[in-house]
Amino acid sequence: MAMAMATTTTTTKPMIGAKAACVVGGTGFVAATLVKMLLERGYSVNTTVRDPDNKKNISHLVALEGMGNLKIFRADLTDEQSFDAPIAGCDLVFDVATPVNFASEDPENDMIKLAIQGVLNVLKACAKAGTVKRVILTSSAASVTINQLDGTGLVMDESHWSDVEFLTSVKPPTWGHPVSKTLAEKAAWKFAEENNLNLITVVPTLTAGPSLTSEVPNSIELAMSLITGNEFLIDGLKGMRILSGSISITHVEDVCGAHIFVAEKESASGRYICCGVNSSVPELARFLNKRYPQYNVPTDFGDLPSKAKLIISSEKLIKEGFSFKYGIEEIFAHSVAYLKTKGLLQN
Repeated sequence: MAMAMATTTTTTKPMIGAKAACVVGGTGFVAATLVKMLLERGYSVNTTVRDPDNKKNISHLVALEGMGNLKIFRADLTDEQSFDAPIAGCDLVFDVATPVNFASEDPENDMIKLAIQGVLNVLKACAKAGTVKRVILTSSAASVTINQLDGTGLVMDESHWSDVEFLTSVKPPTWGHPVSKTLAEKAAWKFAEENNLNLITVVPTLTAGPSLTSEVPNSIELAMSLITGNEFLIDGLKGMRILSGSISITHVEDVCGAHIFVAEKESASGRYICCGVNSSVPELARFLNKRYPQYNVPTDFGDLPSKAKLIISSEKLIKEGFSFKYGIEEIFAHSVAYLKTKGLLQN
């Protein structure tokens, strides 16, 4: 199993004059941890939520207000003007929001068009603000890995893009998500180039670890499905392997650490894949079965390939100076402990 070295995350000094950051989509799993880590680094943080009156959904953000200067704003991806106030005066903008609806019968309108519109609305507000030194957009490995290449041991890097033509013509399960992430990122690059915006995209894999949010995030449930025994989600994991070629997982703190690292690193540019561990369903199951025998993790997956088709490479990010803090052991240890606190795992 290919995995990152468990070392201390490299930190850099904040960009010159970077004191205020906006995190778009503060109710999300990654965004919530990102807000916390930015506050810990001394940033003033504005974050946006769709409905600030939903006390349960923003309870984790309210709890973070005591850590520093945090302001919660109402904003909607469909409303360009709603981002003017939270982005005004900010040096850095992290766009972590994305529409996800895997059950949608109309992904074109429910996810794809909305994702593109949302990204462009945020970038338009950044261009208008005049203070934004850098925008960091959260993309997804789903924008990189889905292709019709054959073989095993293939290496996917920042030069690769998912095959939108294949996805929109064949329409495999959940095809709307990778198409939305791919087209939204490409639209962002086009806008940034045309409007002279300093844009960087972070391309994370399936993300796990503990969450600050009131609800358990879908990505943790998916990553932990072999342990919880959720057959529907295990089928989802198999589907992910068939469609994207691997099961690649990263700790949420490494994902957020990478966002802050590329935001603060003056020399950073372009796309950055953020992948902690590359594996396959059978390989991951064997590891978890041995590590957590009490959960009776299944290890027989019939003719599902035991080796991943591809490796998602974080070489560019590592060469820039970033070090992953968490390996496979910590990712699952922290996720198991988290699910226990939620009453979803015993022992």
